[in-house]
Amino acid sequence: MRIIGLLGGTFNPIHLGHLRMAQALADALQLDEVRFIPSATPPHKVAPEVSAIQRAEMVRIAISDNPLFKLDMRELERTGASYTIDTLISLRKELGASVALCLIMGSDAFIQLNTWARWQELLNYCHIILVQRPNTIKQSKLADELAALLEQNYTESIADLSQKPAGYVHMQAISALDISSTVIRANLKTTHSIRYLVTNDVLNYINLNSLYG
Repeated sequence: MRIIGLLGGTFNPIHLGHLRMAQALADALQLDEVRFIPSATPPHKVAPEVSAIQRAEMVRIAISDNPLFKLDMRELERTGASYTIDTLISLRKELGASVALCLIMGSDAFIQLNTWARWQELLNYCHIILVQRPNTIKQSKLADELAALLEQNYTESIADLSQKPAGYVHMQAISALDISSTVIRANLKTTHSIRYLVTNDVLNYINLNSLYG
């Protein structure tokens, strides 16, 4: 069964930390593809100052030289808030049941998963891949319902992910780059350089379009 990783976010802007995480997970989990899915109107965040089209264009530029990476625009093509469950339903209708979908999220996001729209349905459509960030889950008490979800669906085996299209939670440790879009935006409002935090082509796009100034 083909395995597709799904990496959503505002990508405001996309940076080397996003790209390195996607590549590390593709290698570790033997993913056939990683789809970057920019959100149009993220329900848990303040609307970005840069347009959705500009953020998506930065993603397109950043991933253009990696054949494993694909840009998925579906959240920008529908109106209203970008709910993950709607994206998963749309992907499943498009791809069918013969593909495993792996929703990538940080362990800090998992702690808040029970605040997401229709979160109980997510594992009907995908596996969840938790990217370990040191001590995040250990230091924060999980809600009982999330602890139960983890206990009932957790697998250590990467092989399980290709055996069925959805239903597992897997935790994967990677060597993450400590880069933040928030810090990048702050640097762009000052005279601090963001070189080596984003790709050169993304940096050129930001400068050419006077973004975040």
